[in-house]
Amino acid sequence: MAPALSYCVVNTNGRQDLMACLDAIERTHPGGVEHEVLVLDNASTDGSAAAVRARGGDIQLIELNERAGKAENDSTLLKKAKSECCLLLNEDSELQPEAAMNLLEALEADPSAASAGAQLLNSDGEPVPCAWRFPGVLTALIGAVFLHRIFTVQSKGTETREVDWAQSSALLVRRKAADGVDYLDPDFFVYYDECDFAARLADAGWKTLYVPSARAIHHDQLSTDLSAGLPRIVEFHRNRDLYMRKHHSRPAAFAVRLLTAWTYALRALAAIVRHSQPASIHWAHARQALLPRRGEGLRKQKITAGAKPHSQDELRRAPE
Repeated sequence: MAPALSYCVVNTNGRQDLMACLDAIERTHPGGVEHEVLVLDNASTDGSAAAVRARGGDIQLIELNERAGKAENDSTLLKKAKSECCLLLNEDSELQPEAAMNLLEALEADPSAASAGAQLLNSDGEPVPCAWRFPGVLTALIGAVFLHRIFTVQSKGTETREVDWAQSSALLVRRKAADGVDYLDPDFFVYYDECDFAARLADAGWKTLYVPSARAIHHDQLSTDLSAGLPRIVEFHRNRDLYMRKHHSRPAAFAVRLLTAWTYALRALAAIVRHSQPASIHWAHARQALLPRRGEGLRKQKITAGAKPHSQDELRRAPE
């Protein structure tokens, strides 16, 4: 008999976070619900795979010898899972009590929903934006006048609601819906992969839900080290542009590039005055938004088991 729920965890050099994630799964899993746990170790060099094996229990471990992108890894787990409902998790996500059950109930209550996203919390336990409107010229314009928190962020309120797309750090996915759109697109190495996934699901007639009663801590790993973060900044804007060209037109993609560069340039000037996040980070965003194909992203690096680790979600909170 197939389990009712598959926990699908992707880990990249996050052994300590991974152990906390697995502890949270054990601690919060709803009683009486058959389940399985799958961990995909993305060519880690910190002993993560060995720690999973030493942990024992019925955990299915998939070990990669060479790094793969987030979309490809999530798709691998979805295809390997036996359940109809698959909960995608990052290694640095910790489910809170009743999160899995509330996500399951939301998806079961709405047969037209393909996925349901949890309310994410930062390391201090404070809610952070985790569901948004689809990117486009209008949302870029809203961001350029700094009204995105009001009009673009959709993770609001206390009731389950339909949203355009939700972050995949804690996202329950209906496997038959994923199969119907051929899973996540591996062209999105990291960033905008779940956004593209939700857009294709919407085109196929499926909904995405935001479930505020389901909560998960997603530890804040945002780096202010430009030398370490630049490949991620490159990848972020490159994939934003890929999304725009895939779902909109080239002129629309160009307009979003201009508006996004303008937004980050203003943030850089404000950072100089306010001495907040280093202005160099915002300037790098502005340059990359304007010219998304310049520079070397994560995909083009030789990412093997001996390469430097990169978090997959560090830029997720950048303005939409």
